[in-house]
Amino acid sequence: MPTTPSGPGSPGTLEAAPVDTDLIVIGGGPAGCAAARMAASVGMRSFLIEPDGLCRGLARIPALNNVLGGHTGGPALADSITTELKDTDLCHLELGRRATELRAHEDRVTVTLDTGARLTAPYAIVATGVAPLRPGDVPWITSPPDLTVPPLWEADPTAARGRTLLVLGGDRPIGTFLRAHPTAGTRLLVAYPESDAYKTEEIRDDPRVRLLPVAHLTLRGTTAEIVDRSGARRTVMADAVFLSLGSAPAAPPGDLVHDATGYCRPSAQHPRVLIAGDLRSARYQRVMTAMGSGAEAALHAYYATRDVPRDERP
Repeated sequence: MPTTPSGPGSPGTLEAAPVDTDLIVIGGGPAGCAAARMAASVGMRSFLIEPDGLCRGLARIPALNNVLGGHTGGPALADSITTELKDTDLCHLELGRRATELRAHEDRVTVTLDTGARLTAPYAIVATGVAPLRPGDVPWITSPPDLTVPPLWEADPTAARGRTLLVLGGDRPIGTFLRAHPTAGTRLLVAYPESDAYKTEEIRDDPRVRLLPVAHLTLRGTTAEIVDRSGARRTVMADAVFLSLGSAPAAPPGDLVHDATGYCRPSAQHPRVLIAGDLRSARYQRVMTAMGSGAEAALHAYYATRDVPRDERP
């Protein structure tokens, strides 16, 4: 197995060690799965590391309107991707395992698993995506520390029928919820900060939605005291409260370069580390863009191993 990097916490060179595979893919969402599938199509062996199940997040999306292939729901698309990848001979799946460290070296990358095992390859694709934010993670919400607020995708459409839901944050699962339950008669009060304004465009004209731009919100059960951007105060009440705060980057520790918001921009990384999917930016978090970026990253690694000049690669 690979040996220890020459310098802790910084890129270096490895002692002589075999390369385990052609490509390591960290993350088993649409981006990581597309990367492994594309790699196999050009004859590259890969290890795909995923702590949960393949496309687990995708399976939670009840309605899709931005993918090709006739899939209108996330569970069906997730099943299709999972089946295809499990039938891909050149991809070795490491499910139930987490990457605890990634190190980039002059001639290869090393990825350490939570078992302590280490894998090496000429390139790694990091497609770990994002993790959901909680009320305590954002400065514009004050709430009791022991208060549990579920994400909107967990809302039971039957229980929500005819009720008013307070939604904290303007992230895109709101549009998904509305498309998935067009006849539920549910009313949404969407409280969001200025930074989420661009995310509310797709729901702005929906009659079931009341937009509440806020500077600060104090949550007490199903009641919220809102301070709007002009400083005016008001109280809103709902039957239940759900989250749509968005997500924060969930990159593994190691030799990754993060921007001020925690995302890992592809152009800033070590040449042997490629970023795909939602980890790239908050602006391009879509199933189709994730899959495209994963496939493109795999081709980048393929051409690089064949010494195709960078300016001649796709």
